[in-house]
Amino acid sequence: MAPAQPELKKVSLTDKTSKPLLNFSLILPQYLDKRLFVQLNGSRKVIGVLRGYDVFLNIVLDDAVEEKDGGEKVRLGMVVIRGNSVVMLEALERIGGDRDK
Repeated sequence: MAPAQPELKKVSLTDKTSKPLLNFSLILPQYLDKRLFVQLNGSRKVIGVLRGYDVFLNIVLDDAVEEKDGGEKVRLGMVVIRGNSVVMLEALERIGGDRDK
């Protein structure tokens, strides 16, 4: 008999009332001035440097580039992205820690 596999659970960023489950005000400060990959509604993808955010998860990205299907890249410069269109944020640089010191 094969060993039992751990159960995978899906984690939602919001509950059924659309209230955030995570406190982004505690998480996002470590992402400031870091290059991020941002997945948006409609399969849009943007890469840029996080310059600011607010309590609604609206974010300001600098040096932003949108990656279109087929590999085409469109330079956007500085953009504001509405928080309700953000599906996922991923750091493209090391976040936190003093490993290099």
